[in-house]
Amino acid sequence: MGQGQQEKVTTSLAGAVSEEISASLAPVDAELERRYPGDPGTRQPVHTVYVPGDAFAADTLRSWGDQALAALDRHAPDAESFAAVLGLSDDLAEPVHARVRAKLEREPIEDLRVDFEDGYGPRPDAEEDEAAARAARLISQAYQDGTAAPYMGIRMKCMEAPVRDRGIRTLDIFLTGLMEAGGLPAGLVLTLPKVTYAEQVTAMVRLLEEFEKAHGLERGRIGFEIQIETSQSILATDGTATVARMIQAAEGRATGLHYGTFDYSACLGVSAAYQASDHPAADHAKAIMQVAAAGTGVRVSDGSTNVLPVGPTPKVHDAWRLHFGLTRRALARAYYQGWDMHPGHLPTRYAAVFAFYREGFEQAAARLVAYANRAGGDVMDEPATAKALSGYLLRGLDCGALDIAEVARATGLTRTDLEGFAVPRRADLTVSAK
Repeated sequence: MGQGQQEKVTTSLAGAVSEEISASLAPVDAELERRYPGDPGTRQPVHTVYVPGDAFAADTLRSWGDQALAALDRHAPDAESFAAVLGLSDDLAEPVHARVRAKLEREPIEDLRVDFEDGYGPRPDAEEDEAAARAARLISQAYQDGTAAPYMGIRMKCMEAPVRDRGIRTLDIFLTGLMEAGGLPAGLVLTLPKVTYAEQVTAMVRLLEEFEKAHGLERGRIGFEIQIETSQSILATDGTATVARMIQAAEGRATGLHYGTFDYSACLGVSAAYQASDHPAADHAKAIMQVAAAGTGVRVSDGSTNVLPVGPTPKVHDAWRLHFGLTRRALARAYYQGWDMHPGHLPTRYAAVFAFYREGFEQAAARLVAYANRAGGDVMDEPATAKALSGYLLRGLDCGALDIAEVARATGLTRTDLEGFAVPRRADLTVSAK
């Protein structure tokens, strides 16, 4: 065939065949869109901090940041000493240390939950009523004056019979207080703990629907996290994955699945000395959560460590190394969020997160550029990998590990470009780069 001549194309199937197949798969197409909409493309905080309802105050965020900075000054006052404790390479020592300090000064907490469950315990009704109303007032005020964390909310008591009414009342007081103070903030997050049956999730959905109706809010405005703390929330009596049922029972309101390290471990009979987020039982639970949530837009969060960095410097260093290692381990397993229980955990949370994104930055940028320019290279990436690469860079930007200027220099891409790669349409992921 001469140059410039078109190849003859022939087919064997009538057009009606394709039409009939498309018609037969229309319900499946609709189910895919409904059940697996993909990641929402919004910022995911790197951690959640839980503060008991009676301890939460207007200065809690700043106080945690100041305490974390004081711990750094006392136990690792410069980049060299901090890097030595955590085993950071020489090229990461200064940028990580500087960014950790800047983060603690600017935005010490990314996600704060005022706790009315285990961290608060049973209290007289009048006392919990007052604490819930105060939480609403302080959170609303923080969003109005610009001192709030990006995400804030409460963890209510669970839907089990002994505390159900109390949990519902606390949630009602809190949400009503927000509405009276000016409305629900964009960063509002609610956590429903100790969920064992999907029907408890359904009850939470009903509760929020009624609140939305009472205040003329758009249906679905209020979402919530599901806390996984029991074996039954992972595996039902019929052998199916309960957590998958919970996601569907939430009817699109579930925003996250949070692993509860200590309640879940205790439920399985793990001895107290071995209750940790890297225990095999924890890995199994989180793997089930991760698979169940994949593609649904529901994000998975790791749990916490109860080893606190307090006391003499050697003890603090040991706790920092443990927390740093657990955080890095979680990040490598795609658990991009965890819990922090003490101000002393903040330096190592951010050090681990920043090191994770900075040490892989150049390679991720180079691979994304090669993909965007169809330039090839030593790794042949596809659309799904480009999504992962851009998501990696966006998470690094959101938390402060990376700056938009350095990402632009390395990739030639804007944030809008990155977001386009990170949240492609479903069909785009099935088509290789050409």
